[in-house]
Amino acid sequence: MQTPNFQPSLPDIVEPGLSVLFCGINPGMRAAASGQHFAGRGNRFWRVLHLAGFTQEEFRPEDGYRLPQYGYGLTTAVARPTSRASELSKAEIQASAQEFALKIRRYAPRYVAFLGKMAIAEMTGQRDIAWGLQSADFAGSRAWVLPNPSGLNRSFSLEALAAAYRELRIAAGAH
Repeated sequence: MQTPNFQPSLPDIVEPGLSVLFCGINPGMRAAASGQHFAGRGNRFWRVLHLAGFTQEEFRPEDGYRLPQYGYGLTTAVARPTSRASELSKAEIQASAQEFALKIRRYAPRYVAFLGKMAIAEMTGQRDIAWGLQSADFAGSRAWVLPNPSGLNRSFSLEALAAAYRELRIAAGAH
């Protein structure tokens, strides 16, 4: 008898009516194994969230469950964990689009903030994605695209990430 190939899953941190639902592309292996979003050593998400003014203190991955108290949540576009998002196929992201859109409609955040352009581009079929507020909503929520905070993303310094995230915080009227 063969043992099924078990892959840990990363639970969403979400509730109805959040101000911002941050959407990663998919869980990293460390995040999925620990059950904590952005748990990778090089990921700058928690630091950037604090520097941008979303939280008064810098959260650790294990503090993520507290985000809804501030009006924020976390989810991923694709549930399957990988070492790098580039390991996902375009077809795999496209296949997750319908279920992901249902989730966004169900929870109805004011903003869904895609962390990187990859997921929204594949889910919408758009190729020319700009940073910031998108002209079209996504599943009834305002769509915003932020640079991915992964340590693998060397195109954005910590300061540039914080500035981009701060724009969303101000637009969302958060804290």
